Amino acid sequence: MKNTIGVGLAGFGTVGAGVYANLLKNGALLEQRTGVRFEVRKIAVRDLSKARDVEAPVALFTSNPDDLLGDPGIDVVVELMGGVELPLRFVKKAIGAGKVVVTGNKALLAEHGAEIFELAAAKRVPVLYEAAVAGGIPIIKSVREAFVGNRFEAIHGILNGTSNYILSRMSDEGLDFAPVLAEAQKLGYAEADPALDVNGWDAAHKAIILASLAYGFWVDPKDVLVEGIEKITAADIGFASELGYRIKLLASIKADEGGEIEVRVVPTLIPKSHVLASVNGVFNAVAVRGDVVGDALFYGRGAGRNPTSSSVLGDLAEAASFLQSPRGSVGFTSHGLYGRCKPVAGTVSKYYLRLGVEDRPGVLAQIAGALGNAGIGILSVIQPEGQIGDAVPLVLTLHDAPLGAMQATLGKLAALPCVKTEPMLLHMESFA
Repeated sequence: MKNTIGVGLAGFGTVGAGVYANLLKNGALLEQRTGVRFEVRKIAVRDLSKARDVEAPVALFTSNPDDLLGDPGIDVVVELMGGVELPLRFVKKAIGAGKVVVTGNKALLAEHGAEIFELAAAKRVPVLYEAAVAGGIPIIKSVREAFVGNRFEAIHGILNGTSNYILSRMSDEGLDFAPVLAEAQKLGYAEADPALDVNGWDAAHKAIILASLAYGFWVDPKDVLVEGIEKITAADIGFASELGYRIKLLASIKADEGGEIEVRVVPTLIPKSHVLASVNGVFNAVAVRGDVVGDALFYGRGAGRNPTSSSVLGDLAEAASFLQSPRGSVGFTSHGLYGRCKPVAGTVSKYYLRLGVEDRPGVLAQIAGALGNAGIGILSVIQPEGQIGDAVPLVLTLHDAPLGAMQATLGKLAALPCVKTEPMLLHMESFA
């Protein structure tokens, strides 16, 4: 029985420094609850001369991550480096060296999870990753353990705090995207380069991990529909509100009766009556529907030093349990209930469609005709007064239709002489 577990930190940025600080703060509490003491024995960083807002003994630092792997006093390595290629090499070496791995690297797992967990299973080394999805929300442990007796019917999540903050401010203040993004950057909620947050891929990496864990096979990123929030306007926010919806960047993960999985991360109209519509600011939420448990909701801070380091500390406690009593589970268990993703073009949804059209008789008939020829029904129509440039807005909500058919029809609508602006198409979610 080990009384002390040696920890190596690979990365000492926002989260890595938070893990170190919170281990100092609550180390005694962890020891009382787990029966072991955690001791950080090495910290790998890129730049040894960089000033840091959390102090640690200089002797702990190294610029070579491999120093963590060659140290027999280190039992667990915590990978918080960022990026993909360097962390991939590091994690594979760590597994090969028999070190328990804790990581918060969502892109790494989304892109290379299959090979990482295949190697981990062969070496019987745990890879733990609670911090990779939804910050301080314990969604990985819940899906993997608490709901192990459920078939997952659907998982819906607001998984990116930056995008949620921007859309919340746009909704509350009637602002367009650009000024709210600038505000988010000034407040530190968005990076100087906010691309991964606002283009949907940060949330998509998290959705891939959740889908893979829930359905037992690693989802290929190319099978995921991903769209960002950059083109959402104050007008769209207003029209959605008039229809009884709020717009959120929503991750939707669903299984159909045939066992095919649909994964998409797109701006989505959510009914104001649904709990996810009220998740605002930088907060995250995940709604899980299981065939036994029914509906369950998880809510909390999805990023930041303390929430994310809280998840890392939880994984360290699990690593300690594994080291005291090795077992078969290594963080991901494949199963044969499901096996492939539904082709993106075959996914089905209701839609919000905004067009800028000429203000003359017969235009609505042309639009309805093009939709009717494609077998796409209209649920509602809003034609408010006012102009967008030299066109008037026409807003329609549409019945369920395959995305491929909808996209083909969108091209035909855009080609009509009466349509003067680029069509805006958004998904609608009913949570039925």
